[in-house]
Amino acid sequence: MEAGFKLARELDKNDPLKDFRNRFVINDPDLIYLDGNSLGRLPKDTINHLDILIRDQWGNDLIKSWNANWYHKPTDIGNRIAKIIGADEGEVIVCDNTSTNLYKLAHSALSLQKDRNKILTDKLNFPSDLYILEGLVKEMKGNYSLNYLHSTDNETIGDEELISKMNSETALVSLSHVVFKSAFMYEMEKVTQMAHDVGALVLWDLSHSVGAVPIHLKQANVDFAVGCTYKYLNGGPGAPAFLYVRKDLQEKLSSPIQGWFGSSKPFDFNLSYMPETGIQRFLTGTPNILSMAAIEPGLQLINEAGMEQIRRKSVELSTYFIDQINVELSLLGFKIASPVNPDKRGSHISIQHKEAFRIMKGLMDKSINGYQVIPDFRYPDNIRFGLAPL
Repeated sequence: MEAGFKLARELDKNDPLKDFRNRFVINDPDLIYLDGNSLGRLPKDTINHLDILIRDQWGNDLIKSWNANWYHKPTDIGNRIAKIIGADEGEVIVCDNTSTNLYKLAHSALSLQKDRNKILTDKLNFPSDLYILEGLVKEMKGNYSLNYLHSTDNETIGDEELISKMNSETALVSLSHVVFKSAFMYEMEKVTQMAHDVGALVLWDLSHSVGAVPIHLKQANVDFAVGCTYKYLNGGPGAPAFLYVRKDLQEKLSSPIQGWFGSSKPFDFNLSYMPETGIQRFLTGTPNILSMAAIEPGLQLINEAGMEQIRRKSVELSTYFIDQINVELSLLGFKIASPVNPDKRGSHISIQHKEAFRIMKGLMDKSINGYQVIPDFRYPDNIRFGLAPL
């Protein structure tokens, strides 16, 4: 164990990102927070940022702040997220939540694929994504079927499975870039090309990868993507999500939820809907300005650090963690339930044990060791440790 401590101290000493930790609210020195893949820590700058918005913009300027500060936040913040995920300006917008955005984009994608009838996903996907797709199939009244990729190890999906399930009937492939339970990471560019080769469109959920691993949507020629902002982007509980639509597809689509902020002239209050041009057509109702503003300081930290540096540290952290599990826990019934190859995983590590729930409760009980560790539990025997590099 001492050798592990020595290595950790050496890695800390040489870490170019180590000072970023001081820019988050950390009030309890005895708390080891390893759930940043579920809810990121609070950036210190967020407190002052929201205080100014509430006291000055809302408190003093009232409705004048819509024109002065608020109206363009969905696109402005979307453009800042675009830099992190390898997209162009005008291809990302912040709005609604991930599930709603997934529905909007999946529905829109199917409107372009009327001669195909299969939606392809996997059984490792986040349940809410599956619920949305199941509901969409029901809404389409038998015109589409939902098909699943199967995993042989409950952690990963092999290329052979992808090849066998994609065909000329596939309309849409909808997958999580990084799987929520095991942290398995698809090769985005490769899978997108495989889908395009059979004429299918692709919709990626970036919720467990954005801010943790480099993403290159334009390079991968991705059609659609969604993601949340409250994990590695540190946007706060329930912060608005974002969606991406490749620029050449935007004018071919219309949102199935026609809200007034997605119309071309929202303040003319026309009784007939005309969609806005570009990515704005995917807005619905009035943006959640307070929650949206809380995203901005976290994005500033990400852009300062740089995604390549963040990923380098993520790999160092997760590799160190896996090595220590092998040294300290391998004889105690624990199993690593994430890909060991860092090229195949995101920034969280899952371990399994038949007493996983009791072990997690023990980690969180400060009275046992004088400190508290917060990971999270996923039924039936999975403990996830989210390693947030910043």
